Amino acid sequence: MSTARDRFTYLDANATEPLRPQALAAMAAAAEVVGNPSSVHRAGRAARALLETAREDMATTFGVQPDNCIFTSGGTEANVLAMTGQAQGRRILVGATEHDAVRRAAAAEIVSVMSDGVIDRMMLERLLAVPGAAPALVCIMLANNETGVINPVREIADLCHAHGALLHVDAVQAAGRISFDMAALGADSIAVSGHKFGGPKGAGAVLLAGERFRALVPMLAGGGQEQGRRGGTPALPAIAGMAAAARVAVAEIPHQATRLGALRDGIERAARTVGAVVCGAASSRLANTTCLLLPGRQAQTQLIALDMAGYGVSAGSACSSGKVTRSHVLEAMGLGAEAGCAIRVSLPWSVAEADVEGFIAAYTAMAARLPAASGVGA
Repeated sequence: MSTARDRFTYLDANATEPLRPQALAAMAAAAEVVGNPSSVHRAGRAARALLETAREDMATTFGVQPDNCIFTSGGTEANVLAMTGQAQGRRILVGATEHDAVRRAAAAEIVSVMSDGVIDRMMLERLLAVPGAAPALVCIMLANNETGVINPVREIADLCHAHGALLHVDAVQAAGRISFDMAALGADSIAVSGHKFGGPKGAGAVLLAGERFRALVPMLAGGGQEQGRRGGTPALPAIAGMAAAARVAVAEIPHQATRLGALRDGIERAARTVGAVVCGAASSRLANTTCLLLPGRQAQTQLIALDMAGYGVSAGSACSSGKVTRSHVLEAMGLGAEAGCAIRVSLPWSVAEADVEGFIAAYTAMAARLPAASGVGA
């Protein structure tokens, strides 16, 4: 007989989405293909055909030329490859709320954000216009992984290009959740990761702008795969699964944005009644994401209480080796010590209304039960 303690509801989609059945089917089919895509015999050609079909699907989904889709092991590698591969002779400017995969990729100047989490375009313009400075590579995320805040990337791209800068966009959290393509963004490169939109872990891509093949300095030369831009035998089942998931996720965006946005808004209304603050609420945000700050209650204490109640959420990024630390994103937004009192709820594509209703009950009960303490989060 199952109990409430046995039941578990997963509400941490920004860490990783549940695998979509279409992705699983594509992975299983690809796993049956024995050849190496670099081999010239018929088994190799069959594997190559599958790889190139996935490449064409990804290119069509995100509006790039197939030759300018480079497969990687995930979002971190995609971001680092795009940055290091385009940075020659350029200084690097990075937004203050970027993911650690970008913040730690190279020595960079930091561009601050406003209190609503959106990049400070006036500061960016000042940095781009420094007299005598080398041209820049600017790295700005499309949607923040902790707050869901969406940056006005088209405007940022126009500003960058007016100053001779390149713009790389981390679209890992945005892909499959908001509609975009390379032309609409105006970016020079974007990074995506399959498991963030219902594909498998272990596959991502760098997507480059332009009608013609664009060179990129490789991090891994290897055997010259990916047209010399990323060496190593491609993870064919993971890539096939990613492409299948991307097709489905993008097709579902209009429906899911409405559905998940309504569920998220219900969570936020309930959270505000017990004193929570919604971080980034004044900005456009991903429909599935809310960052709830409960003053005086440590994030780790909240996570444990909710986990015991059967709900899996997080405190910011899941890429910190299991650590719960104060969010650099919320600190950059000016929240100071209270940044340690926030949790992230990110609704997966498969969430049901009953799951959200149960979470609301658990969250409001937790907020009533946990005593507020002064100085918490410091």
